[in-house]
Formats: sequence, structure tokens, C-alpha cells
Amino acid sequence: MSGSSTVAAEPRTLTVSYHTAETLPSFEPLLLNLYAEIYAAEAATDPFFSVERFTDRLRRHAAASRWGCVLGEVDGALIGYAYGFARTADYGWAGLVSTVSDVDLEEHDTRTFALCEVMVRQDFRGTGTARTLHEELLSHRIEERSNLLVDEGHPKVLALYERWGYSTMGIMQPYPDSPRYVSMLRPIRL
Repeated sequence: MSGSSTVAAEPRTLTVSYHTAETLPSFEPLLLNLYAEIYAAEAATDPFFSVERFTDRLRRHAAASRWGCVLGEVDGALIGYAYGFARTADYGWAGLVSTVSDVDLEEHDTRTFALCEVMVRQDFRGTGTARTLHEELLSHRIEERSNLLVDEGHPKVLALYERWGYSTMGIMQPYPDSPRYVSMLRPIRL
């Protein structure tokens, strides 16, 4: 008769680092590779999710005001990241397809941080990694509030962000060929 035993796995340490647009070229390939891994199924059927289109969006976001990115690594390997940029006073909320309060749409240079991506490899989901990256990124921000978009077809993700303090602002379709997204807001400091 053979026996079995359980061997405790060594705890794995998440290392988090903050970066600005000036250093993006040094780690951009890592972001693109992780994006390609996570969005492989979507990219296979929808050009909006292709690596090429994401690269274009990433570079435009990084060229915006006060872009910041948090990288999460375990054992020297990138397992997730979060990034975004500061909206400026002239931001026009293009793509808004629902009625939203004028107060929510008012902008000035330090009002809104556009949180563009929170991305974590499948095998690290449900571990608190996404929340850690999110909160670390927001800890570096000077803006009053954070805005993010959640695909309407992902109610579990919507519920997750609600638990993190976000509330629905309206519905947006930021690109003609993009999905429709629930636009969500929360104060940077809760």
C-alpha cells in the first residue's frame, strides 16, 4: 500500500515596483507578452483585442499626462500589472453612450486618474494580487478619483470592483469597434 504526504509549498513573494513613462521602453515587451497570454482567446476572434491594437493603446496612454504603472513579479517573472494616466481639464468623455451627471463629467488636471488596465496571470487570480497592484498604483496618484471601464459582459469583474469601492457612472464605448463598458468611479483615497 502506498502512502501520500503533503509537502507545504514555499511561500512565494510578490514584488511590486512603480514606473513612469520614461522607463516604459525597458519593460514594454513584458507588458505585451503578458497581454498576449491573457487575451489570446479574445484576440483570436476580435481584432480590437490584438496585440497590435493593444500596443497602440498602451503607447497613447503612456504619452498622456502622468502615466504610471505598477509591475507585480514573483520569482523574477512578471505575473501582473496595472497602469493608467491623469485626465486633463480638456478631456471630453468621448464614447459616453448614457446620460451622466454634469458634475461627474467635470474635469480639471488633478481630478481623474484613468485606470486603463489591471491584469494578472490566470494562476495568480483569486490571490489578492490584482487588488495589491491596484492599491499600490493608486497610492502614487495625486488625483481625487479613479475611473475604470468594465466590459458589460463580465458581471463578476463588475462585482469585484464594486467591492473595491467603485460605483457605476454610465456606459461607454470608447472605440467604434470596442465592447461597451460600464464606466466606474471611486475616490482615490477611501
